[in-house]
Amino acid sequence: MAKDIVLISPFETLHEMAIRLVNEHNYEDIGVVSGDLSQGVIAAHEAVSKGAKILISRGGTYSKICEAVDVPVVEIKLTAFDVFNSFKCILHINQPIAIIGYQNVIQGYDIIEELLVGLDIIKLTLDDSQSVEKQICQCMDSGIKVFVGDSIVNSIAMKHNCVSYLIESGEEAISNAMEEAIRVLHATQIERERMQRFMAVIDNTSDGIISTDKESHINVFNTNAEKILDITKKEVLGRPLLDAIGDNALTRIALSQQTKVDSIHSVDNAKLAINHVPIVVGDENMGSIITFQDVTKIQNLEKKIRIKLSEKGFIARYSFEDIIYKSAAMRRCIERAKTYGNYDSSVLISGPSGVGKELLAQSIHNVSNRASGPFVPINCAALPPSLIESELFGYVEGAFTGAKKGGKSGLFELSHGGTIFLDEISELPLDLQGRLLRVIQEREVMRIGDDCMIPVDVRIICASNRDLRDQVSKGKFRRDLLFRINILTLNVPPLDQRREDIVPLAEYLVQDYREKYDRPYMMLSKEALAYLKGFQYEGNVRELQGMIERAVVICEGEQILVEHIEDVAANLATEAIVEQELFMQEPTLKDLEKQYIEYVHNKYQGSAGNMCKVLGIDRSTLWRKRKNHLTSG
Repeated sequence: MAKDIVLISPFETLHEMAIRLVNEHNYEDIGVVSGDLSQGVIAAHEAVSKGAKILISRGGTYSKICEAVDVPVVEIKLTAFDVFNSFKCILHINQPIAIIGYQNVIQGYDIIEELLVGLDIIKLTLDDSQSVEKQICQCMDSGIKVFVGDSIVNSIAMKHNCVSYLIESGEEAISNAMEEAIRVLHATQIERERMQRFMAVIDNTSDGIISTDKESHINVFNTNAEKILDITKKEVLGRPLLDAIGDNALTRIALSQQTKVDSIHSVDNAKLAINHVPIVVGDENMGSIITFQDVTKIQNLEKKIRIKLSEKGFIARYSFEDIIYKSAAMRRCIERAKTYGNYDSSVLISGPSGVGKELLAQSIHNVSNRASGPFVPINCAALPPSLIESELFGYVEGAFTGAKKGGKSGLFELSHGGTIFLDEISELPLDLQGRLLRVIQEREVMRIGDDCMIPVDVRIICASNRDLRDQVSKGKFRRDLLFRINILTLNVPPLDQRREDIVPLAEYLVQDYREKYDRPYMMLSKEALAYLKGFQYEGNVRELQGMIERAVVICEGEQILVEHIEDVAANLATEAIVEQELFMQEPTLKDLEKQYIEYVHNKYQGSAGNMCKVLGIDRSTLWRKRKNHLTSG
């Protein structure tokens, strides 16, 4: 089984002692192998190939291994006791002695040098293993026959029939090295985990990311950079940026050492949005961070967002081409609306109900530079006052009883980057008019129950079928809000003032409803067209739509006749005639009350509950009034 830590022993006694310490201290992650100098390097490579993360050795073997591998190597350092213990055997020698070794061995001797006063000792520091025999031979020529050093010194000296003493490592030094290796392993694992987390974040961002050092060599190249540039990490890591990815906009921006934000450039076959930030510590350039995105991918993402907005209904489906008209009045209105599309100013569309104010609002949005953003409509008259605030501005979790977990975005937030259409703005409560004014002025909203502002980029288009100046004079609408929403005004004329539009509208609606309900071919008769042109439209285009829809549904032939259309308006006309005849009789208030109560009684088949609800009185009052009417004849 591969070990995380491997001790490479240059000589047998160290090997035996290391195995004993591993067993005694239960060092399960430490393995022990033999190898001196070049053999030790071979053993080190083999251990690393099998998964070793930390190596341990001593002396010259330690130095050689450090140069040969990329993993941490812990040194078994010589203690003063180890060196002194090796010199005990030579204290009685009265001839010159040479201590030969790498720097770490010589430093160990320096610690106890004062204790060996009287001995004739020469220190020789080794640079590499090839000079050991040469150093020993030179010493022999000088009359030195006794040597002290590590295993390689010992073996060569003995080969030349000289006396040699081996500096061995004691248990304390070996144990300390093992403990140090365990600490390094733990720290390395923590660092490796941290780097893996860092690279996981880098690799899973939507941007391509390249980092360079101060020499412009690439040291980070994430997964998205590989995908966008079609180059692998192995091909570029450690290489100069220019050599790795070529001379293009990315390299030119990075080498310029200038900060760039959202700079659009073509690189090979891709169009990239590039950001570049130079890393400067003090006055010294330490490299660069380059991030970039494929613009095509961004456009596809925007398309998906628009599809989701469409599913929520936040898309303007109509444009000016969808407006059916022939009159000069409507043409002027549309021309002005098209002009408004070029600006971001607030628009107030006025006109009676049913003239198509929202159709114009959607058309303005679709010719503006916000056409790719959401179009969010809200009818201020359709929502109860208690809900309007939360719908417009949103709320945070726990803001009130019944608030959704996690809170909810308001319509202004959902309109960010697009247009919000406030229909029937005159019905907005006065207290909310103040909040709306702040949103228009500051371009930021605060959710209910929150204490922070959310910036919004939104255009506001309002509509009203009331005269807002009249509402201001009555104290029902804020004057300062009116000044903010009617910067650009658009008055849509009622259908009765543009009768040239009736025929083209009616003919279009016939075909539209025919296709919608899968009805056979039909057309308006001359009499029907004449009737429609002469009709008084209180409900404008909406009323005309209702008349045509009913006619298409009930018509059984190829021609829509007047009778098919009259049925739609008959009830209104009959009620108007009955009302006129009733008032011409000039009844007393008591008689009028009696007739109305009888009308309600017949309509609801004597249901007291329904009658009280319609009349707005309680049961005892209803009973008393009916009794009085009966007794009075």
